Amino acid sequence: MSTATTVQEVAPGYRASRTLPLRVEALRQWRRRRTLVMGGVLAALPFIMIIAFAVGGGPDGGRGGNNRITLIDTATASGANFAATCLFVSAGFLLVVPVALFCGDTVASEASWSSLRYLLASPMPRARLLWSKLVVALGFSLAAMVLLPVVALAAGTAAYGWGPLKLPAGGALAAGDTVPRLALAVAFIFVSQLVTAGLAFWLSTRTDAPLGAVGGAVGLTIVGNVLDAVTALGSWREFLPAHWQFAWADALQPQLEWGGMVKGAVVSVSYALVLFALAFRGFSRKDIVS
Repeated sequence: MSTATTVQEVAPGYRASRTLPLRVEALRQWRRRRTLVMGGVLAALPFIMIIAFAVGGGPDGGRGGNNRITLIDTATASGANFAATCLFVSAGFLLVVPVALFCGDTVASEASWSSLRYLLASPMPRARLLWSKLVVALGFSLAAMVLLPVVALAAGTAAYGWGPLKLPAGGALAAGDTVPRLALAVAFIFVSQLVTAGLAFWLSTRTDAPLGAVGGAVGLTIVGNVLDAVTALGSWREFLPAHWQFAWADALQPQLEWGGMVKGAVVSVSYALVLFALAFRGFSRKDIVS
């Protein structure tokens, strides 16, 4: 007797597409303490930076004889500059953490609580379980990336006023263009972090230890950053997602540059699709005992 026939006899009206709705999974993840803590950390960062600039006498207070101008040197020029600076200081590592956390903890935590087998016994198709968890995890990851610049833009505008985005190399981006350009920058950062999401999600399906999945994804991302710093690799670095992680800065130029962002997006999405496919394939054959 087939599985489909058995399910229909045991539960008339059963529909696999109705198991674990996204709304239910989103509410479960929203109520987790780690979600609230991560949101609090990201929302607090802009205010911490404002206090730091106030105490230090401005973003260039400790530059001394260093004549190199960076985005941080224009942080207090306007609210848009402050939001861009917050993205600059957090894109390399801080924004990696929520992606690894939400995508790496989602399946492994169920296994660590010994509730995974009960979810699958609902009955729920394994692919449906992974799909619901992946979509919600990516949704929370995107929300985390949007939260930081939104809070930074509001706090920066209150502290430094609204105006054009002053560029470190000279020139400025019109005030009316700053919000769409910042949105484009955030969109690219999210796409560039899909590799971390894929790593964390794949590891989450391979281990019962959430910390192992989250830490493994963060660790491998750091390894990628280290390899990108090895100039001896030459053009091979272009195949590393970390090589393009700051390509979003091209979105904040007077003339929008797409080249780096397109290449970075292609590299990131390619790796991510392979990792997501490995996660679904491996989980479909995995013996669930917890």
